[in-house]
Order: sequence, then structure tokens, then C-alpha cells
Amino acid sequence: MSWNFHPLEITLLKELFRHPEGEREDVLKSSTGMDTGQFQMAAGWLKAKNLVDETVLEIRTEISLADAGHQYVEEGFPEEWILKKISEDPLLTLDSLRKSVEDPGQISKAIGELKEMGVLSILPGGRLEQKAPLPDHLTGAFRIIRSLREKSPLILEELSREDGEMIGSFQRKRGKGKGVLRFDAREIKHLKLHGGMIKPEDLETREDLLGPVSTELIQNRSWKGKTFRPYSLDTPPPRPMIGLVHPYRDYLDLVRKQLVRLGFEEMTGPIVESEFWNMDALFIPQTHPARDIHDIYFVREPRETPDLDPQTAARVRAVHSGEGETFGSRGWRQPFNEKQARRLLLRSQGTALSARTLASSPCVPGKYFALARCFRYEQVDHTHAVDFYQAEGIVIEEGASFRTLLGLLTLFAREVAGARDVHFKPAYFPFTEPSVEVHVKHPQLGWMELGGAGLFRPEVLLPLGVKTPVIAWGLGIDRMAMMRLGLSDIRDLFSGSLHTLQAMTLSRAKSRQGAHQSL
Repeated sequence: MSWNFHPLEITLLKELFRHPEGEREDVLKSSTGMDTGQFQMAAGWLKAKNLVDETVLEIRTEISLADAGHQYVEEGFPEEWILKKISEDPLLTLDSLRKSVEDPGQISKAIGELKEMGVLSILPGGRLEQKAPLPDHLTGAFRIIRSLREKSPLILEELSREDGEMIGSFQRKRGKGKGVLRFDAREIKHLKLHGGMIKPEDLETREDLLGPVSTELIQNRSWKGKTFRPYSLDTPPPRPMIGLVHPYRDYLDLVRKQLVRLGFEEMTGPIVESEFWNMDALFIPQTHPARDIHDIYFVREPRETPDLDPQTAARVRAVHSGEGETFGSRGWRQPFNEKQARRLLLRSQGTALSARTLASSPCVPGKYFALARCFRYEQVDHTHAVDFYQAEGIVIEEGASFRTLLGLLTLFAREVAGARDVHFKPAYFPFTEPSVEVHVKHPQLGWMELGGAGLFRPEVLLPLGVKTPVIAWGLGIDRMAMMRLGLSDIRDLFSGSLHTLQAMTLSRAKSRQGAHQSL
């Protein structure tokens, strides 16, 4: 058979002939001197011609600097900066330190960690005093992170056990703050010539043959007296980049179909919600710190909703204030401000849909769910976003128990998120008792919270006209998708990068094969 090869293909084939047993892609790329784009094109052409066999050897974790990581490497880490300020000013106070920075929250978090490690103490009057040097695990993590400025990415699996644990510990410590590091899974592939398809003499070619016809070639007439490389009709053309459903959209649609198949009915409701349904109907007191669980986006115009059922509002007011028909509860024993209840905001939790559903005479027994778009004023990092989806659900039936709830949460964590390790922690929410948080172990980020759940309190159910026990949960479907789509940064769910989208699509296909799309 007569072959027609591009010069890049010839370069790669010559290198493969030197390795009869094949070689790793990264080694071949280095030995051929190609850049990533050239190597991928050459390998892709040869695979399309069935001249090369490809095998995935391993999946390794590449560590690189995120935006905050670049800033820390250039300007120093907050812990180091704080200790330097204390050494420069022995009378430095916490208040003056906070006022000297643009992000006081970041400083407060670092001070809290330094106190927890016994490095720092806060004396009367707020004066800061260093008690000990930074621990080895923290300085070691700083050293590794700074090395990324010269050598990036680092391979997690190639680090020593101690260094890997230091980086993991550091990343978990920063789990609620700015993302310092990115963890990306990369497939390491092995290429080998397909036996008997081609011989070294097939690569003999004239170096003076011209390739594709270009505008410049025609204009300067340099083609005259030359011979063009033969055009092969056997070579497959480049695969077109056809439009596909976004991997995250596909994941959400599948979760929705599976829940409907299990007998759940979908709840819907407005994104612009009143504070009444978002907070008050859920027995979150109007003047209590529990209200600060959600940092809310309020609507400027219109400020209030005119639609508030007077009978429902009266029952909720009574159970809050502890006056009138309180259904046996002492309530919060504080005045209820109806004007505040009418304020409009962007929905901060999917539980608002559960409250609306319970007030609309739901079926008993009944199972309801929502994939609710929610908004909170969060510091964006690898596990937090200002707008996100929440998988909200309620089950209304006699005999519904905490054990039933834990079983459902385990099902969600394993089948929807694809988690192997699941952990439950006691929690507090104003509207459920008992309450629980569910945590799963991410392969790169370690343990992370999926969300909270519990049994709705009577103060929630009875004012809405429900006398049957109700178990409820609100889980971060975005974080579940991170697990299923092989991501370590929540922002990548909305990435426009073709590389990221293709990696998500591949991970999605593998998870479907492994789980057989079961829930």
C-alpha cells in the first residue's frame, strides 16, 4: 500500500520505529521536539489511519497555581505577612491590621488558623503576639507552592508521601477560601505502532515536495518547477467539532429523569423570591444570627411583593412571635415585621420551593424535588460560586424517619455524585430537627460538604397546614457534578474551553458506563 505522510507524521513514525514496544506520549513529544498542538495532530492522523495503537496507562493529578496562588507566590502568604507585620510593630492590634488590607475576611481566616496552630495569640485590647514559628507542614506547603513558579505543573503522584499530605492539608484548610491551587486529572497514554502495517522504507520521501497550496505560494509563484506531495484520498479528514449538549446540562437532565422515574414530582417557583418564603416560612428568625447563614442579594426595584396570603402569613407570624395560635411552640418571642417579610431577593436556597409546595396542599404520601438555581454572595473559589444549583427534595409520609433520610442521602452521594466515601456530621438548621450534613471525599480535594438535611420542625409544617412528617434535603448538585465530570474546580462547570468540555464529556461517558445510568 502506498502511504502519503505529512512531515509531522514522518517525524513521529521515525521515533516510534526506535521504540518497537511503544512509548509514553510525553516521552515521544519531548524526543520529537514537537509542541503539544503538533504532536496531537500527528498522533491523531496516525490513529485515524490505524497505524498506531493507543493505551491509557494511568490518570495522574497535575497541580498548578490558581489566580490566588499566583498572587501569594508574588506577594507572600497571609500567614507570613501577618507575622512580618507583628515583628515590625509589637503593638499591632487585630483591628488596625484588618483596616490596613482590602480583604479583612482573608486576614481574619489566617489569624484564626494561626491561633488554632498555637502560632499566634490575641492579648487584651486586641494586641497580636507571636507565640511560635510557623509549623513545618505549613512552611513545607509554601515551599512546594512557590516551586510551581519555576516548574508547573507538579504531579501529585510523583511527590513524596509527606509532600503530598502537606499539599492536601493546605488545600483542605483553604477549602472555604480563595482557591490557591488547581488539581486537574490528566490521562497518560502509550503509543505503539500497529504491527505489520508499515515499514521504515515507507517513510522515504522527498524533502523538496510542496505541501498545501497557500495564497502566498500562488502570489510569489514559488510553485513553478516544483512537485507537490501526492494528495491522499485515503487519509480521513479532521473530525468536525459538532455541537453537543453541554456536559453539565446533560448531567442535570439525567438526574431529573432519574428522579421522575423514581416517582418524584418536580417543584417549580420564582428565582426572585420574597423573604417570607425564603426565610420566614422556614422558621428562620428575623433578627437572629441564623439569618446570616445566607448572604443575600436583595432586589432594588420593586422592593416588595404584593402577593402574600394573609392567612398563611398570620399563622407564620404567630409561630414566630409566640402569640396566638403557636401550635404548641414558644416561637422566637420577638415581633414579626411583615414589611421585612415582603422584601424581594434572589432565591438563596431551594428550600423556599419546599415551603411553597407544602403550603399548596401536596399529596400525602408524596415525593417532590427541584433542581433550583440559587444565589449567594460568596467568595468564589474551587468549590464556591455566587450562583449555583441546589438539589432540593422532600418526602411526605407517615413513618418518615431520620433513618429513611440517611438512606436517601447515601443513595444520592453514591449514585448521583459517584462518591465512594460518604460521611455524616451532626448539624444545625433553624427549620429541621434533627439535622445532618453529608460529606463526600473528592479524589483531589479531599472531604467536601454536599449539603444539609433533616426532618422539618413542627413550626415549619403546621403553619403551612401539613401534619405528616416530612424529611428534607438541600444538596449542592454542582459539587455532585464535579465528582461525576472529573473536575476539581466548580468554575470549570461553566467553562468555554474546548479541552475542558471534551474532558468532561469523556468523564461523563465513563461514569455512565460504570453506573449503567442507575440511581
